[in-house]
Amino acid sequence: MAVAMKGFHSQPRVVKMNKPFISLCPEITRADALTLMDWLEDERVIRYLSDSRHVSRFIEQVIGRVQLPILTHLFNQGGRFFMAYDRHDVPVGFVRLVKTGPDCEIVLVIGDRDNWGRKLGASAILEGMKLAFFDMRAEKLIAKIHPDNARSLKAFLRCGFLPESETPTLKSFSMTVEHYLRLLRENAVGDSTDIHITEIDKARLSSLIALEQGPAVVDLEHEIERAIVVDPRQVARSVVTMNSRALLHLDDEEVEVALVYPEDADGSAGKLSVCSDVGAAILGYQEGDAIDWRISDRTRRICIEKVLYQPEAAGDFHL
Repeated sequence: MAVAMKGFHSQPRVVKMNKPFISLCPEITRADALTLMDWLEDERVIRYLSDSRHVSRFIEQVIGRVQLPILTHLFNQGGRFFMAYDRHDVPVGFVRLVKTGPDCEIVLVIGDRDNWGRKLGASAILEGMKLAFFDMRAEKLIAKIHPDNARSLKAFLRCGFLPESETPTLKSFSMTVEHYLRLLRENAVGDSTDIHITEIDKARLSSLIALEQGPAVVDLEHEIERAIVVDPRQVARSVVTMNSRALLHLDDEEVEVALVYPEDADGSAGKLSVCSDVGAAILGYQEGDAIDWRISDRTRRICIEKVLYQPEAAGDFHL
């Protein structure tokens, strides 16, 4: 369903409210492990997963041996493991990324069969690509898929992966970082709303990213790379740029924030760092846009109600 959100600019944006949404969470709880075991006991789920029985035995041993609420470190031995959550924060699958040298392999499973056919696999792949290239700094991402696994083949091809090799029992697809960045800049992967960033903001933020770390910084770099770069004098006054003030709705909560650089952040004054979850989320969006974004341990809907002040509109183009 396409919904035109009420905005304050002359040409309201159309935001797809029900497009597929997946967030990848690196923290694995005991409850997650039990859910994984249920998935891995389903023959239809594990049909094309080559190491499913090994994984299932490993999880069973971990649960029986370790009485811990958080099992993240055990699941990240030999690779990085993420639970895949839908927009309602319900686990629907998992992604595993294993980096060897410059290459990284992705393993993806949508374990909840009720969610098959909803394109959540493609959304999980897009999130996995973001982590592989911007966080793990892989040069190539590889997917090895059984030839009969039609859903996975379709999902990886939809995300821009290219055939690399083939045997009677395995098809290999790959995505290089160069190809990924090109698709991202052409808005040819995913179904994202266009965002805009000024030349000045991009230059300063690109330097900032080299010094900062954390999940929000990975998201910020991804947003900067896909953004449409514009001259500061030509950016619409309804766009959230650096040092803008905006009225937001976080779910049902109305808040006024200023988007600032980390050194100017002050939560008590509503000054949000661009390297924070909400800060990285709103950069480049404009009045009327709505974004599903995982903040801390849950997914929230962020609506840009109104841009109250924008330095470019006020004629301030200084760094």
